[in-house]
Amino acid sequence: MSSWHRVDAVVVGAGFAGLYATHLLSAHGLSVQGVEAGQGVGGTWYWNRYPGARCDVESLDYSYSFDDELQQEWDWSERYAAQPEIERYLNHVADRFDLRRHYRFATRVVAARFDEDRSRWQVALDDGGEVQARFVVMATGALSEPKVPTIAGLDEFAGRVVHTARWPDDLEVRDRRVAVIGTGSTGIQLVPALAEVAAHLLVLQRDPNYTIPAGNRPLSPDEVADVKRRYPQLRAQARHAANGNMPLRSYGGRSIFDVSDEERERVWVAALQEGGAPAFTRSFDEVMVPGPGNDLATQRLLQLIDETVDDPAVADALKPRGYSFGCKRVCIDTGYHATFNRPNVTLVDLRATPIERFDATGVHVGGRHHELDVVALATGFDAMTGALGRIEVTGRDGLTLREALGDGLRGYLGLAIPGFPNLFTVTGPGSPSVLANVVTGIEQHVEWVAACIGHLDDHGWSTIEADPEAEAAWLDHVAHLAEGTVFTAPGCTSWYLGSNIAGKRRQFVAYVGGLGTYGDELQRRTEDGYRGFVLQ
Repeated sequence: MSSWHRVDAVVVGAGFAGLYATHLLSAHGLSVQGVEAGQGVGGTWYWNRYPGARCDVESLDYSYSFDDELQQEWDWSERYAAQPEIERYLNHVADRFDLRRHYRFATRVVAARFDEDRSRWQVALDDGGEVQARFVVMATGALSEPKVPTIAGLDEFAGRVVHTARWPDDLEVRDRRVAVIGTGSTGIQLVPALAEVAAHLLVLQRDPNYTIPAGNRPLSPDEVADVKRRYPQLRAQARHAANGNMPLRSYGGRSIFDVSDEERERVWVAALQEGGAPAFTRSFDEVMVPGPGNDLATQRLLQLIDETVDDPAVADALKPRGYSFGCKRVCIDTGYHATFNRPNVTLVDLRATPIERFDATGVHVGGRHHELDVVALATGFDAMTGALGRIEVTGRDGLTLREALGDGLRGYLGLAIPGFPNLFTVTGPGSPSVLANVVTGIEQHVEWVAACIGHLDDHGWSTIEADPEAEAAWLDHVAHLAEGTVFTAPGCTSWYLGSNIAGKRRQFVAYVGGLGTYGDELQRRTEDGYRGFVLQ
């Protein structure tokens, strides 16, 4: 690339958001330079290659809706697609719309500086390339910056230490002694898959999670054909739904207190047999609302652990304590709790016996030394802002994005940050983001960005940025909506609140009002002359 290659827009990332942004902006006649750290497309589904990696949104729903021919030609094989299938899908999308020609792969953005005199971004790449662009679209993902814990002696361990978000292709786990640290949604997927092949699996559990059976299964041709036939109606409904999902099944609409104990149990048994989060979370109106209904749901999931795990002591150790169901991300699993009945699996409850230290051959914990070959860190991410903060982004008056983010969240509508003109964040802080079907949210945001750029060009504006007062009011509104929900209930600590990152202020990251309501808010502000934005 020659020095100061000039384009209309730089798109950072080649996952669902980056690919759609690149496609739509180029379709609108803009020149686009995509930049992706990975060797290929996929984003989350390129990096997260750990055994058992699978989406927790149904595959027929976790896919693009912008092109009906694409919807009709692609056939998903399972209810919940595994990582390889989703990666194949995104490669198909990249090929179908000729998107690779826009991208520089195996390349990172190391810095971006806004030139106020020219109203352009100067973007520096780690291969020495430099790009000038009117717009920068940060399609970096909400869960893309791995969190690696500091554990005494771990750097002395002579075996392999891997983070699940950077799982290497050459890692052999069959017939090896493997430890997993972390039992969130990733650990819950990873543990059963490793247990099938490892000589011995040691699960070092920090905080146990509530989890619901996935009920994954092959999709029948008739089921796929039925959804494809109804895609226009279903996709339109998804755009207005709170969770951004298509109504593939009907749930809820009744109070838990209007049925007998026997009927409630019948409904929950059926929901757990069907599998998937909505079957349980929407079985009754009060399941995800703090109070007696949520308490009953919490107790039912604790009972499910007792019903599944043979050893009462192990079952007790697997039970979450101090917080109710729904506080953390709702996990779905395939045989997770039953895995602890296997003779080659050992659970260590770090609440009772914390890790003492690692050494060259293994880990000391609970007064024992466990010899290991591999340590897998399922320890999550610096959510929402981590990937943004790792790039040296400098806006107006020398303000850096790290300074702007500080110890908490910034952003107006999850789309823009004051002081950073013409820089857009896709499904960023303050939008429904991680609380909704992220593909639906991505399409909503990317389409807004493309229309916004068209508006600027049509009316002779050079820049758009968020107004600080509008941002503050929006984030206050986001925080107010989260008050009194299961996500901020007493005792709740989660990455939704930034609790997994030292130094982060406790602050809820997402808009809980629902994707449909958020879309209405976005439309009203846009139609009102881009209210809350400053156009120059």
